[in-house]
Amino acid sequence: MMAQPEQIIGIYERKAGEFDTRRSRALFERSWLERFAALLPAKAAVLDLGCGHAEPIAAWLIAQGFGVTGIDTAPTLLTLCRQRFPAHDWIEADMRGLALQRSFNGIVAWDSFFHLTYDDQRAMFETFRRHAAPDAALMFTSGPAHGEATGDHAGEALYHASLAPEEYRLLLAEAGFTVVAHKANDADCAGHTVWLAQRKA
Repeated sequence: MMAQPEQIIGIYERKAGEFDTRRSRALFERSWLERFAALLPAKAAVLDLGCGHAEPIAAWLIAQGFGVTGIDTAPTLLTLCRQRFPAHDWIEADMRGLALQRSFNGIVAWDSFFHLTYDDQRAMFETFRRHAAPDAALMFTSGPAHGEATGDHAGEALYHASLAPEEYRLLLAEAGFTVVAHKANDADCAGHTVWLAQRKA
């Protein structure tokens, strides 16, 4: 039975403890984070959409001297963020329709954006544009091809969806972003499909 997208928020809150314990801190994402960071100015402001408990993605960004604003829907995970990195901003909100009235030098949606439905993903490109400063970097993970899939988190079924690569390229271009790098099923990044783009000045 296919997992349902509306269940995602409740699952991450209920399973916050397991997520904190089981989430790898090995930083297999490092090479992509380094590419992302290379597009940012010193002391950049970074928006982390679906920040979870801040480790390891936000933690690595903070260690590089960037100011992080993390967005998540799970209050328990945000409490962990505030305890571990109190100098940064952690906001309980849904990334869909987010309107913070400020822009960022970098936006990350790692292992979060792909929990949205097709239409919600399409709508997110306006949210990316609205929060992107000139020359802002954008990085997100998706599936390798159009389709829906069910994953597992602490014994609960998790919904995933992906648009086709051609549609992501079109949506990025329409929102004013140029693709810098893209790789499907990256074997050096635990099989992730990654998009890195930059807003045109």
